[in-house]
Amino acid sequence: MNGVVVVDKPAGITSHDAVERVRKLLGEKKAGHTGTLDPMATGVLPVCVGEATKLASFLAGDDKTYEVTMRLGVRTDTLDMTGRVLDEQEPRVTGADVRAVLEGFAGTITQVPPQYSAVKVRGRALYKWARKGVHLVPPARQVEIRAIRLRAFEPPRVRFDVTCSKGTYVRTLCADAGERLGCGAALESLRRTASGRFRLEDAVSLEGASDAALRERLERGLIPPARALAGVGDIPVPPPLEEQLRKGRQPDAGALAGLQIPSLAAGDVVQFTSESGRLVALARMVVATAEIPTLGARDRVARILRVFAES
Repeated sequence: MNGVVVVDKPAGITSHDAVERVRKLLGEKKAGHTGTLDPMATGVLPVCVGEATKLASFLAGDDKTYEVTMRLGVRTDTLDMTGRVLDEQEPRVTGADVRAVLEGFAGTITQVPPQYSAVKVRGRALYKWARKGVHLVPPARQVEIRAIRLRAFEPPRVRFDVTCSKGTYVRTLCADAGERLGCGAALESLRRTASGRFRLEDAVSLEGASDAALRERLERGLIPPARALAGVGDIPVPPPLEEQLRKGRQPDAGALAGLQIPSLAAGDVVQFTSESGRLVALARMVVATAEIPTLGARDRVARILRVFAES
C-alpha cells in the first residue's frame, strides 16, 4: 500500500502518535509525516505510507495555513497557553491596533525559534535544554508570511488566519505580535487547515469510529504517489525506459527523445510516470526543456533523486 493520506490530527497527541496509529491501522511497516504539529494543535497532517515515504522531504517544504487563536495580555515560557505564565496584564488595545500589527508581519520576517522547540543547538533539541533549566538563544531565521488576516477581535482573544512558509513558528508570531502591541500574547489554539495541496476538507478524522471503519476511511483517502506532488511536471515513459529508470539509469537526451516533456527550467523537479500512471522516479532537471534539442544523445538531462518500486 503506497500513497499519502491526509489525517485530521486531534489535540493531545503528538504527530508521531498519529503516524503510528495510521501505520498500524493500515498494516504498513513504513510511514511518516511531512511537518510536525504540536500536541495542542489539530488539523491537516499528511502521512506518507509505504513507498510514498520517499516523498516526505519534498512535501515538507510546502506552505502551511492555520486558524489561530491568540490570547492577549499574557506571556508564558512556551509562548502558548500550555506553559508557565510569566506575566499578565490588561490588554489596552483596539481591533484597529491588532489588525495593523498583524498586517505588519506580512512578507519576509525574522524569527527566533521558541525555547521549547525541536530546533537543535549544540546537538540537542532546545526543549531538552530548557527542561534542564538551560536557556540557549538559537540563531534567528527568515521565514515568509504569505498572507495574514484578522478574523475576529474578542478581547482578550484574537482570531486570525495565516499562510506561511516552512519553519514558521506561529507561537513566536503570537508572542512577537504581543510585544508590538505592548501587552504580551500567547498562542491559545492552532488548527492547520492546509499543507501544500492537502486541505482539511479532504482529511480523515482519527476519532469517533471503530478501527475497521477508520481503516476503510484511510484506504479510501489514500492519494497515489504520482498525484501527491502539486505543481511538479510529469513525463510519461514507455515500459523499456521505465525499467531502466527503476534500475538507476540517469535520463539523457537520447532516452527522452520523442517523449512529451513539459516546459521546465534547470533545477525544477520532475516526475517520471509509467503508462499506467504510477510514479517511477523523481529527478531534478540539469538543463531547461528548451535546451534538450541542442544536446547530444548521451548528454544528461536530469539527475535522479528517488526511484520508486513497482506496486
